[in-house]
Amino acid sequence: MTRFVQRWAVFAGLVVVWELLTWVADDPFFPRPTVIAESAWTLWLSGPADHLFLTDTVFEHVFPSLGRLLAGWGIAALIGISLGVALGRSAAAMQYAGPLLTFLRSIPPPALVPVFLLVFSVGTQMQLATIVFGVLWPILLNSVDGARSVDATKSETSAVFRIPKAQWVLGVVLPAAAPKIFAGLRVSLSLSLVLMVVSELVGTDNGIGSQLLVAQREFDFPDMWAGIVLLGVLGYVLNTVLLVFERRALSWQPKRERTPATVEA
Repeated sequence: MTRFVQRWAVFAGLVVVWELLTWVADDPFFPRPTVIAESAWTLWLSGPADHLFLTDTVFEHVFPSLGRLLAGWGIAALIGISLGVALGRSAAAMQYAGPLLTFLRSIPPPALVPVFLLVFSVGTQMQLATIVFGVLWPILLNSVDGARSVDATKSETSAVFRIPKAQWVLGVVLPAAAPKIFAGLRVSLSLSLVLMVVSELVGTDNGIGSQLLVAQREFDFPDMWAGIVLLGVLGYVLNTVLLVFERRALSWQPKRERTPATVEA
């Protein structure tokens, strides 16, 4: 509890410093936190009581963005874990697929936005394709690494007892790979937030990214900064929820094994 209070006290102190510096500078490009908070309240929390005080902007822009983010991240997780475990348990398959994976993961996802626009045109499909392509690699590579780390004794014991393949994967491989899979999921969740904004900056009229662009073009800097702060809040909340789920899912493991090194995208 003391550490929690200390962390938030540091954060509050930084906000106070920000307030004082922007008050002294009086720069329209960098409004004070109080002005940003007022804009955020007007944008999202001043709606009618029957909407839980949420404004129409939340339903038209924030919720669709969250839907794209979670859908893209979920699709990437499904593909990445499945393919990663399969490649990780097959040395031959990884040798053939390794160069291709290295080539694909080296392509910046924003560079493929024009390609996705041609293939899917403007809309949710293009945005999902951008998110999935960008966040797939941390999950895939960590899943490969995790599947490779299965103890040899477990493999030999399973072979002796002739455990069915499906039971072997679900009961042995996935639990052993779970710490590194969750490490990849955490990295990819942050990337999905970034790519959600990038995909919404191009050819769309709803979403947090599009609203940031509109505020910038209209020189409405408090609204623009309110959107940036909202992205930070969403990232913090999503990461916290994932960490809670990870701790419960890996509660059976020794504490020292729940902080693996991640494989960066």
